[in-house]
Amino acid sequence: MRLGVSISSTHRSDGPRLMIERARVAHEAGLDSLTIGDHHNMPIPYAQNTPMLGRLLAEWPDRPAGCLFLMPLWHPVLMAEQIGTLAAIHRVSAPDPSVPFIVQTGIGHGDSQFRAFGASMATRGRVLEASIETVKALLAGEEVDDERLGLVGGRVGLRSDGPIEWWIGAGVDAAIERAARMGDAWYASPGLGAEEGAVKVDHYRSLGGGRAIIRKDALVLQDGDEARRLAGELVAAGYRGMDLDVLLVGNADDVAAQLEPLARAGFDDVIVRCMNVPQELALETLTLVGSLQG
Repeated sequence: MRLGVSISSTHRSDGPRLMIERARVAHEAGLDSLTIGDHHNMPIPYAQNTPMLGRLLAEWPDRPAGCLFLMPLWHPVLMAEQIGTLAAIHRVSAPDPSVPFIVQTGIGHGDSQFRAFGASMATRGRVLEASIETVKALLAGEEVDDERLGLVGGRVGLRSDGPIEWWIGAGVDAAIERAARMGDAWYASPGLGAEEGAVKVDHYRSLGGGRAIIRKDALVLQDGDEARRLAGELVAAGYRGMDLDVLLVGNADDVAAQLEPLARAGFDDVIVRCMNVPQELALETLTLVGSLQG
């Protein structure tokens, strides 16, 4: 099982510096991949995906890297241009031509995001599928007309000749079927437990799906009791609406045991996101997760 890192983009102060430091430590720890998220119209500081990833690639020169796009909120040409440039930057740094750039897709949620962009929650599924098809064509060098998206003569000049992997975020069965049909990997949500996850992995693979990847929030410390205490306090305060049993919490041995059911369920990768803790605890988490790699 491969272990990667998803670096949180939400910090109330000095966020870019914290993200850069986490990327550097995660790379030193040997984690396999690096990704960051996408969110808009936020009332708190949030580092936007494409400029932030451009900087983080300097700390991640030789392994898979990429970011999430909430595709119904992006114009497909703009999105393809951003991916093309980021993938080209990544390709310059990565000495191995087989190292992929990662595009994670999300359908998006929250009325405030959609209203701010003049987008419709009701059509987001159809827009997502149309956007995946169109962005793939643009990145292949095609000139694209797409009436569904109001696109005429779209093209992208700067592109990478390296591989691009599509991780399709999905929870419900219809979206998992989309992941099997349109992506290289299914990217499962962090609240999914191993037992239910095994059922969904089987469904995904029955449709011809490839890699199964899940993100998990984590707090891993040398002192496992302290990790459980701190995580319990965060969960009691409503942490992301999650229960403690879907998190990775404890010392390295505890977390190794918690990863085993996910491996048995059929997940190929676990992408770790640090819980909302002080920077020194996040760095300790990344270092200890790295010790479990391989």
